[in-house]
Amino acid sequence: MGLLRGVARTAAIAGTATAVSNRVSRRQAGRWAAKDQQQYAEEQQNAEPEPQYAPPPQRQASGVDTNTKLAQLRELGQLHDSGVLDDAEFELQKSQILNS
Repeated sequence: MGLLRGVARTAAIAGTATAVSNRVSRRQAGRWAAKDQQQYAEEQQNAEPEPQYAPPPQRQASGVDTNTKLAQLRELGQLHDSGVLDDAEFELQKSQILNS
């Protein structure tokens, strides 16, 4: 009986130690994750925005070019609305059409 009691006691102690160790590990991982999220948020808040540069618009020499550009802009708008182009691609293509 003494051997069985010793084995049972060791198993209970080992089980308790494992449970406590796992709980501590989860708690520490949660703290690290919260700290990482906070640090990321602070970096994003302190980051300088990228400058947006758009070249100055140029005047059109003829009315024929304007109709072509309007058609291209309509098509570009449809592509953007349908999700083929994201906002950045849309703005880039739009500025190229307007400045050509």
